[in-house]
Amino acid sequence: MAELVFFSGTMDCGKSTLALQMDHNHRVRGRGGVRFSRNDRAGESRISSRLGLETDAVEVVDGTDFWEEVMRRRTQGQRVDYLICDEAQFYTPEQVEQLAKVVDEIDVDVFAFGITADFRTRLFPGSQRLIELADRVQVLQVEALCWCGRRATHNARTVDGVMVTEGAQVVVGDVDMAVDGPAATAAGHIPVVGYETLCRRHFMRRVTAHGANLMAEQDQLLPFEVDACLWRGTGGTGVDA
Repeated sequence: MAELVFFSGTMDCGKSTLALQMDHNHRVRGRGGVRFSRNDRAGESRISSRLGLETDAVEVVDGTDFWEEVMRRRTQGQRVDYLICDEAQFYTPEQVEQLAKVVDEIDVDVFAFGITADFRTRLFPGSQRLIELADRVQVLQVEALCWCGRRATHNARTVDGVMVTEGAQVVVGDVDMAVDGPAATAAGHIPVVGYETLCRRHFMRRVTAHGANLMAEQDQLLPFEVDACLWRGTGGTGVDA
């Protein structure tokens, strides 16, 4: 029987790599499928992995109807046995319901891949609906790491290396775009938006790799950990060191 499976995890845990691997495994067994993605780091109509793997895909937009997409292809004689749905956190709840309908009504497997929560630890609407409707939710076993070495559980957004907790839910960026320190504030400077995976402890304290490096540069020999957001330049209260 067909299934709707949601593979979830933080950034940098191999979701897109797994999506491409699953697509390959099914295709070599003679199954026909369609790859979908939205807001991929490599640009429109692409699925890309940080390992360097990349392939074409159908770009999902607000008006995409998965039921119509599958039925149109089948009417044209194309075999559709499964769907690969990457960056599924950006899908609308209605689109997730369409995916469930495709599974239930015409026995097409749907493998969705995405982040559960945003940089504010709020569930993405698409991810929330997937959790509610999926036959299975699988957390990826490849663990992303915080800068401290612990397992990363949260996605932090940074602007010029400083963690932020306010702003639009969807801003495309990448962990490779995060900078190690604030960029120059010269006129015309465009802030660099990046993402960083953090353990819960350092997410709650807003201690990014940049903040930790800032404290290390101060050569503080303290018997306890200081919240990096208290240091000037980390985006916190900005007390002088």
